[in-house]
Amino acid sequence: MFPYGRHLKPISKKLRNDSTEPERILWTRLQHRQISGVQFYRQKPIGPYIVDFFAASVKLVIEVDGSQHFEFLQREQDIERDNALNQLGLEVIRFDNNQIRFEIEGVMHRIYKTVERALRRQKSP
Repeated sequence: MFPYGRHLKPISKKLRNDSTEPERILWTRLQHRQISGVQFYRQKPIGPYIVDFFAASVKLVIEVDGSQHFEFLQREQDIERDNALNQLGLEVIRFDNNQIRFEIEGVMHRIYKTVERALRRQKSP
């Protein structure tokens, strides 16, 4: 289990209730263990962050980025955040809203390949 600040729990619940359209689209493809039987959670607190989607069993974080993530300052913060999550042993993959809306099959293929690679790593001695 990854640590997080208790103050993030109500914020994560609010984020779940106020999901963006792309987050809802992706969630319909991730919920109910549809990807290789792996359980995903949404708006999950990890450390000082709340990640969009998280699969603990394969240590995978999926972020869905709106247009603000293309601004310089936000990109720098995203890099810092990804590095912090990587230091916890987590892999972070990002998709922008348009990828979710218009290229969902490609997005799902990348997620599937990432999950399968992680599962193979777990099985190898």
